[in-house]
Amino acid sequence: MANFLRFLFGLALLPACWGMTRTFLAAVPVAAQTSDGLPVEALFLLGGIVAFAACWLVLSHPIRTYVLGHELTHALWGLLFGAIPSKLKVGVRGGSVRLSKSNFIITLAPYFFPFYTFVVILVALLVYVFVRPLPWLPLWMFLIGFTWAFHILFTLSTLTLAQPDVQTYGRVFSWAFIYLANVALVLVWLASTTPLTFADLAGGLVTRVVSAYFGVAEFFQAGTVWLIGLFSRK
Repeated sequence: MANFLRFLFGLALLPACWGMTRTFLAAVPVAAQTSDGLPVEALFLLGGIVAFAACWLVLSHPIRTYVLGHELTHALWGLLFGAIPSKLKVGVRGGSVRLSKSNFIITLAPYFFPFYTFVVILVALLVYVFVRPLPWLPLWMFLIGFTWAFHILFTLSTLTLAQPDVQTYGRVFSWAFIYLANVALVLVWLASTTPLTFADLAGGLVTRVVSAYFGVAEFFQAGTVWLIGLFSRK
């Protein structure tokens, strides 16, 4: 019964995924609006993304590094929810970490939380505490792009496999939630670092998500009317 309810809830999230996608597509042109073209930092961010994508295509994949980040993400989010992590294991064929309690956010966290990007940002903030302005900003942006691409490509790759984390809460719910969380993080990043404002982002997001659900409601209403008309003619 719990699995069926998760499946239904996952289906209910699909219109929100569409609304989030429309919001992202509308946000990118606004975020890119500058008088002098793309700033150097944005170019280095994109360069980091392209650099890891190239490494992904021509080099062996750093599986052990990904598994370490994956399990540390479970542990980190477990700590945030009051769980006690222990017995961390990391290997080429997978890893594990024992937690005193869990929930769907802790279980799915490695698929939406870019652990190594978080580490880069944390180190940059620590440097910024002692050195202002932050030195080597283009390099930091390159590393953010590189590690974020690491997260995205490994996430897409692992989701094609039978992941116990995903199976625990069902593919429909897990994939919908993972997608929403990833796009939400990208939108927050855009609103934090570009001319896009949080107010405009929130307003557009609410409007498009509500519109998506109204569209679904209108579709089912039209289908119901059609079915009633079809049976009444008989």
